[in-house]
Amino acid sequence: MRYLIISDVHANIAAFEAVLEDADSYDLVIFLGDLVGYGPDPNECVDRMRDLPELIAIMGNHDAAVLNQLSTEAFNAEARRTVTWTQDNLTPENLDYLKELPSKALVIDDITLAHGSPRQPIWEYVLNAQTATENFFFFETSYCFVGHTHLPSIFRMGDGRLQADLFIPIENSQFELRPRLILNPGSVGQPRDRDPRAAYAIYDIEKKLMEFRRAEYDVSAVQQRMRDAGLPERHINRLESGW
Repeated sequence: MRYLIISDVHANIAAFEAVLEDADSYDLVIFLGDLVGYGPDPNECVDRMRDLPELIAIMGNHDAAVLNQLSTEAFNAEARRTVTWTQDNLTPENLDYLKELPSKALVIDDITLAHGSPRQPIWEYVLNAQTATENFFFFETSYCFVGHTHLPSIFRMGDGRLQADLFIPIENSQFELRPRLILNPGSVGQPRDRDPRAAYAIYDIEKKLMEFRRAEYDVSAVQQRMRDAGLPERHINRLESGW
């Protein structure tokens, strides 16, 4: 079986569709949270996610904020503006769909799924080796898939290591999964690794191989829709720089 691993779509339907087309062949979609926030297409993205036939999805911090399940005090001013805009524009049916997303970590096939981290599934960022090392004590599976940072990354423990090692995967590279790992596919809708293309991964469960990929999409058209919607210029500008 092949799993399509995606995270942080952030209301960017063009990037979302580009990934679904580029991925080509997969049996199951695993979504690691933040379907909305930042982008101009929250309803389109929720509708598309709801149409996927085989899906396991969890809640992200922006999803939770739109549902008033998470305070926006820690968000910057622009992000708070977009939360309010998203609340005003989501249909009741799509708000209900977001409410159904699990806010706690899930386990499937020896994999823990969390948006932020296994220790704090909604909010914590796994950005460095120290944070990753601490989080290995909060899941028992061989692997943990996370999102939230918008950065493709692999943290490895095991073999007597006292601290996790960090690897930055190269585009189209295949990584053999051996216990124990924390892996992040990067962001579909708002990458932050200086590459504006949508990021995602394909996991071949039989071969234990994870392939990290990128998909091109029309960034300028998304930026124009954001301007038309009156969304923050800072978020518009960062789309083209991948930051």
